[in-house]
Amino acid sequence: MRLRSLLTTLAAICLLLLIGGPESLAQQPPQQRNLFQLFWQLPTQPPRPQVQPRQRAAPPVKRRTAPVVVRDDPVIPKVDVAHHIVVLGDSLANLLGEGLDDALNDRPDVEVVARTRADSGLVRSDFHDWPKAVAELLASDQKIGIAVMMIGLNDRQALRDGETALEPLSPRWLELYRERVDGIARAFADKRIPLIWVGVPPVQNARLSTDLVTLNELYRERAEKAGGTYVDLWGAFVDAENRYTASGPDVSGQTTRLRLGDGVHFTRAGARKAAHFVDLVIRRMIEAAPQASVVALPTAPDTGAPTAPELKPGGVERLIDQMVAGLPVLGLADALRARPLAGPIQPLTGMMPTGEQPLLASTSEARGTGEAALRLERVFGQGLVPEPVPGRLDDVRWRR
Repeated sequence: MRLRSLLTTLAAICLLLLIGGPESLAQQPPQQRNLFQLFWQLPTQPPRPQVQPRQRAAPPVKRRTAPVVVRDDPVIPKVDVAHHIVVLGDSLANLLGEGLDDALNDRPDVEVVARTRADSGLVRSDFHDWPKAVAELLASDQKIGIAVMMIGLNDRQALRDGETALEPLSPRWLELYRERVDGIARAFADKRIPLIWVGVPPVQNARLSTDLVTLNELYRERAEKAGGTYVDLWGAFVDAENRYTASGPDVSGQTTRLRLGDGVHFTRAGARKAAHFVDLVIRRMIEAAPQASVVALPTAPDTGAPTAPELKPGGVERLIDQMVAGLPVLGLADALRARPLAGPIQPLTGMMPTGEQPLLASTSEARGTGEAALRLERVFGQGLVPEPVPGRLDDVRWRR
């Protein structure tokens, strides 16, 4: 019995050596194993994954591109300044100049230059002498196409006449003040520079506003007498009862604050509104200004030099004045003599000379006679409305 067991064990060991041991059993799939192999189970190990060699990515190549500039504002071509607007006056005039600069922003050929002085006026010449300052400005190299003057806010004070202090707005005070206004207006008129005198708007102080009404009337009278233009701002800064108001419609029609808390100076919207009325006058002056033209003068056939003398600045105006006065013009070319620079001058104001035929006939001659004259007499003489004609627009009677 023991011998049989020993032989069985030896046979099993030999068989195991022939088939390759547990490792070969583990490598065979379960479908190909026999009964003995099924009992000889070994834990299977999962196949090791194959490790792929790591490839290094190439570094990104940075490409240099030109920067792209996006401009929201349109490129405005450079235009030479042809019209110089010079603003003179006190602190209100300075704010007016800022409003004009904003209002004329669409005109690159227009430049607004402020020559203002805060707390100044025409009364205290010891603080700032405006007639003298205007004379020095006109004698300087500053180009002035149109002058804008706004002053008077600080002039409600005593004016010295020698050793006497005159009460504000007294007769002698107004006389001296008028002379200073005339001196400024005459200085620009002599240089043929258009002058726009802007009136002072009402302020919160009722007494000062009352005195500003008198000063504004003086500015209007003297500026227009010297050939200037007066711009009234009073109605733009009052309410429906003609009283001072700090708020009101701006240039776009929206109600906003127009005056600062001191009751005198403008806000930005108020300065823009005040400049709107002056801007209209400036644009009309610019459009009405004659453009520079070149006149071809006849030349000598041998040398080619012009036969007429060159006209210096202001020479054309002097020639026109001589032609209007009927004086002989010396040294003017024949081509220009045949065609005068100015035609006959007719006065637009004043009384019509006697002996001329009036433009309109008398009332009786204009209306004529007959039935038509009777109808005209009823309408224009007696103010009676004619009877409506059935079917016509003025027939508003109810139909029965």
